[in-house]
Amino acid sequence: MGTPDFAVPALTALIAAGHDIAAVYSQPPRPAGRGQKERLSPVHALAAARGLTVETPKSLRNAEAQARFASYNADIAVVAAYGLILPKAVLEAPRFGCLNIHGSLLPRWRGAAPIQRAIMAGDRETGICIMQMDEGLDTGGVLSRDSIPIGPKTTAGDLHDTLAALGAAMIVPAVEGCARGAMTAVPQPAEGVTYAAKIDKAETHIDWSRPALELDRHIRALSPFPGAWTQFGKERIKILAVEIVTDRSGPPGQTLDDVLLIGCGTWALRATLIQREGKRPMPADESLRGNLVPRGSVLG
Repeated sequence: MGTPDFAVPALTALIAAGHDIAAVYSQPPRPAGRGQKERLSPVHALAAARGLTVETPKSLRNAEAQARFASYNADIAVVAAYGLILPKAVLEAPRFGCLNIHGSLLPRWRGAAPIQRAIMAGDRETGICIMQMDEGLDTGGVLSRDSIPIGPKTTAGDLHDTLAALGAAMIVPAVEGCARGAMTAVPQPAEGVTYAAKIDKAETHIDWSRPALELDRHIRALSPFPGAWTQFGKERIKILAVEIVTDRSGPPGQTLDDVLLIGCGTWALRATLIQREGKRPMPADESLRGNLVPRGSVLG
């Protein structure tokens, strides 16, 4: 049960391990691109390519959807960034319950955006927890966990790919351990609970009055998608990577040279990777050739 790219390695690993995939559940196809043609989710596309049965209910709260799920007589449901709430009837249908691949070190960063929130908060590490799901929001007992560092240049894209691979490596032994009765879910501690709220569109607009250190983390947490942005005249520019410059300062949002050194609440940031409207992401110096953001410009 999964939808985005994050869940693809886990499904691939389960197939490679020889498990009988009774069905794959994913979010329904949605309009995408200029033509607004319906596009399969990454998990749906992989499942279809492998000839697996795919279910795309809009909800699992109704009796018909729950009966359909129960009809598969699954031993275990593996859940990774699925996107639908699993009601009690679904959670209890598989013989060994539902296992969730969660991208944080629970109980820190329960919720929708643990990868982004860990970077924004300046956490030095994160990881994967394989969790026995219950009716709460990421409150179930933890079957296994592994941690990885978050470096000073780590982006959400980097962390996403690393954690997806780690989750895939961890889920196969967890499934097999549950089948043997060799796994014990350890209750999460009551201390240290934080919530990773979904990224709001308003958060993607860069507030240059914030300190450079905070903005660096914020920009990395939103890179490459959805991308933090700033306004230059009528143009929206996405800033996907920056360098902190500690020996320069200036009014927040003002460019201090012709190659996007930008004043912040404290210090300054040098934009190194940007995406201008209608263009692909490019190194800032390359993108600015013949299309300058001159010194003294005010970014909003």
